[in-house]
Amino acid sequence: MTIVELFDKGGVIVWILLMYSIVALSIIIERVLHFLLMGKPTNSGEELFNSDFSLSVAEQQLESLNGPEANVLRGIFKAWGKGVRNLESVASRLGSIELQRMERGFRTLSILGNTAPLLGLLGTIIGMIKAFMVIEMAGGRVDSQALAGGIWEAMLTTGVGLAVSIPVLLLLHFLEGTADKRAHSMRRYATMLLEQLPHHEYTSEASEAAHHRQGVIHAV
Repeated sequence: MTIVELFDKGGVIVWILLMYSIVALSIIIERVLHFLLMGKPTNSGEELFNSDFSLSVAEQQLESLNGPEANVLRGIFKAWGKGVRNLESVASRLGSIELQRMERGFRTLSILGNTAPLLGLLGTIIGMIKAFMVIEMAGGRVDSQALAGGIWEAMLTTGVGLAVSIPVLLLLHFLEGTADKRAHSMRRYATMLLEQLPHHEYTSEASEAAHHRQGVIHAV
């Protein structure tokens, strides 16, 4: 069966499924390119926390990093420099923004992948109704070969719907897994940074408080 015959037999449902596949393919290609351009998280971020922590040095090292992890870390640094105390909230907010950017188009892919087989089934039901209407009009005297031809034509849309749905859902799961890995990476880097920033902040404050308490005790 040629492509022309396929669309001729399948009718408008097959054309709709073709549009489904075009939209889904466009989103998938755009998302794959987006993930490729982000690059992979490097060990440079971990080396940032293994050395003696310095705000100026850390900011310079972050300028050479790319990807959502670096964006989250830069945002935390800026918030810390402005004196924001609830850095966990800042990290959570920035992580949510980066995750939304990575998951752009996922909802559309999910809708297309889940409704494609239903749309194909609708085409099959419509085709079967037409086939049985022909049988009724013929008074039950229908050639078995003609009946079989009408049935497979009716089921054609279900096959096309599944052919569109299965690869779309598989690729969607792959993209979701990739986004989930980067989300874990963002949380790991943010946690490593937050373990450093409060530590230095607390050490300074605790030292001043300790000296103040010692002065009060000696005065007494």
